[in-house]
Amino acid sequence: MKKQLIMTTLAMLTAVTTACSSGTGTGTSSGTTSAPAASTASGAAKTEPVELRLMWWGDQKRADRTNEALRKFEEKNPNIKIVGEFAPSSGYFDKLNTQLASGTAPDAFFLGGNVVDYANKNVLLEMDPYVGKELDLSDMDKSMIQYGTFKGKLLHVSAGANARGIVVNTELFKKAGIPVPKDGWTWEEFGKTSKEISDKLGKDVFGTYNFTVDGMDIYLKQRGKMLYDMDNAKLGFEQQDAEEWFGLWDSMTKAGGVVTPALQVSNPPSDTSKSLVVTGKVAMSLLASNQLGAHQNLIPDKLELVQLPRGPKGTGVVFESSQGLSGYAKTKHPKEVAMLMNYWINDPDAAKILGNDRGVPVTSKMRELLKKDANPVDQVIYDYTSRVSAATNKEPFAVSYNPPGNTEYTKLIETTVQEIGFGKKDVKKGVADFYTGTVKIFNNNK
Repeated sequence: MKKQLIMTTLAMLTAVTTACSSGTGTGTSSGTTSAPAASTASGAAKTEPVELRLMWWGDQKRADRTNEALRKFEEKNPNIKIVGEFAPSSGYFDKLNTQLASGTAPDAFFLGGNVVDYANKNVLLEMDPYVGKELDLSDMDKSMIQYGTFKGKLLHVSAGANARGIVVNTELFKKAGIPVPKDGWTWEEFGKTSKEISDKLGKDVFGTYNFTVDGMDIYLKQRGKMLYDMDNAKLGFEQQDAEEWFGLWDSMTKAGGVVTPALQVSNPPSDTSKSLVVTGKVAMSLLASNQLGAHQNLIPDKLELVQLPRGPKGTGVVFESSQGLSGYAKTKHPKEVAMLMNYWINDPDAAKILGNDRGVPVTSKMRELLKKDANPVDQVIYDYTSRVSAATNKEPFAVSYNPPGNTEYTKLIETTVQEIGFGKKDVKKGVADFYTGTVKIFNNNK
């Protein structure tokens, strides 16, 4: 009996132990059952699958690259799935705005030069809590970080960068017997070179396109000013500043070194297919670095990039964000959004897949990585953007944003350039009307 009682007791203890260790028991009399349950729940939280939606604009080629990069991210982060959405640039922001209005926006999405509009709407996720943790910005150019910071909050992480420069047709310089310009030249030298090219190569060849419109903010920065001072919500220049800039171009045009107004209208530099740079009729123009490849592909002459002529405070050129990532303020997965951003700018595999489709990488290590295997055209781009990055570290400039009513402003300044160019107004009258109109546009769009 005694032996049988012992065996029965052991059997009961074994049954109790088995029930407790199964994780499915309902016993609540001791901590033995709750401890493993808590551990299991904690483990589940760490590996719980997360789904992020990401939206961007572009063509199928960009979509293929982006999706390939996202699949690589998923390999490295098995608990995160990325659902990609893309649209043509023409309809992208209408789609995004609709989703934001309905509260159904993606967890992360791409923005361009209009990022300030979305920052002001308070729909962007603040990334500062993740910097130095999930998001490493230590190798990113300071101007890029500044670009995405609004009222002291980081709301945007640039995913690609460009730098504007002077594209130079080296063959035309060779034919004219003139040395190719180098970084550090002046506006006086630029004007002299433009005229000399035109004089030596004949009336059908010009030294430069007129870039009064696109170059104005750069020229202002070279003098410690800017087109639009967003921090203080005011214009960053006076009428006299504009008069000096327009006057410089008027003088160069009358000297014969600049494309005629009629040719500029019929062959705008913004239309690569019609550009006189690619037809070998213009030796220099202002160009964003990511546009060099499109130009070089259409002309046998070798093209180079040099920095803009310097002003009293330097070149005025900074790394400009081509586009970048912002998180949705209402996302349920902010940490994972930060991880995705970090992957985009710092991961070598991402850099190799994405290339410079959205501009050159915004971190120096990734630029150096791609430069090793770059083709000759991309080598020129990487060399140039690295020089710009080094220069802005020594001579930093504030990042500029489009002024309120930018579409109206752009139309006004383009009209003013034509009115002066075609002799309808002199510089003084043209600039006076331009400045008055700019102030009015700004005040109407505050």
